[in-house]
Order: sequence, then structure tokens, then C-alpha cells
Amino acid sequence: MIRALLICAGLVLAAASASAQAPAAPEPAPPAAPTAPAAPKTWASMSPQQQQLLKSYQGKWDSLPPERQQSLANGSQRWLSMSPEQRSSAQQRFTQWRAMPPEQRQQLRQRWQQYKSLPPEQQQRVRESFNRFRQMPPERRMELRKQWRQMSPEQRRGVNQRPAAPRPPAPRPPPPPRRGGR
Repeated sequence: MIRALLICAGLVLAAASASAQAPAAPEPAPPAAPTAPAAPKTWASMSPQQQQLLKSYQGKWDSLPPERQQSLANGSQRWLSMSPEQRSSAQQRFTQWRAMPPEQRQQLRQRWQQYKSLPPEQQQRVRESFNRFRQMPPERRMELRKQWRQMSPEQRRGVNQRPAAPRPPAPRPPPPPRRGGR
């Protein structure tokens, strides 16, 4: 499953990065506002449920950097807000992540950063492409993966540089009924 997601993510990001190479000059990024360093989070400020989840950190909590404390606290809050199905799915993904070789994890981190650096419109297109791929029958997905693996880098670039298929126009709502005799 993870391998399929990696391949799909690679395909989608490759397509997005190819379309990102537009001839228009990029706008300069606005100057980043200075961010204040994260304030330390006290153990006592967390809920008993959060403390239970993070109990393995209790003895060393005060020695953790404030950013790490905040990250752990936020993650524990997210975990507590999940449904049992979401927790099960997240646990399964975490187990798969831990089983990956470090090089594969690094590649995924790089792809994630590449995705996050795309403009919001392109991120949306990537998500839509991924969802279309995910909704395909398994046989079709396997066929596309096989075709992708058999392509040379030049062929892959050619596929990625094709313009996206035009989308049909959104249907217009019917006009409101007219009142009166006019």
C-alpha cells in the first residue's frame, strides 16, 4: 500500500513539478515575519489524557526543546480528537513508516517539501489527480504503475509536460423564476 502511494505521489509530484516550470517569472516571496521562539509547555498544562499518551516523556519533558514539547502536545491533541477508525489507520501508517528504510523516508520528506512549495492551485491539482488515481480500479492503477516503471526518464518528462486535459465548464444554476408579467 505504501509503495503504491509512493509511486502515485511520485507520479503526481513529477507531473506537478513539470507544469510548475511555467515561463512566467516567479513573484518574490514576501519577507518572512520573524517568528517568536516557541514557549516551553509545562507538563501540568496538558490534560490528563495527553499526559497519559505522553507518559514516556514525563521524566525528560523539561529537557526537551520547546518546539518538540509543542509538537508532542499538538500531536497528542490530534490523536485524542480522532475516531477509533482514524487512530487505527494512523497507527498502521506509522508502523509502515517505521518499517521503511531511511532513504525511502528521506525521499518522502523531500517530496512532501516539494509539494508544500507548490502554489495552492497546483497543490489542489495534485490532490485532484491523486484522488482520481485512487478511485481507479486496482487493475488500472497497476497497469499505469507498470507503464510508468517501463518508461525512460525522457519519456516520463514528456508525459509530465503534456498540458492537463481541459475541464468541462461547471453547470450553471437555472435562472430564478420570473414574477409578474414582465
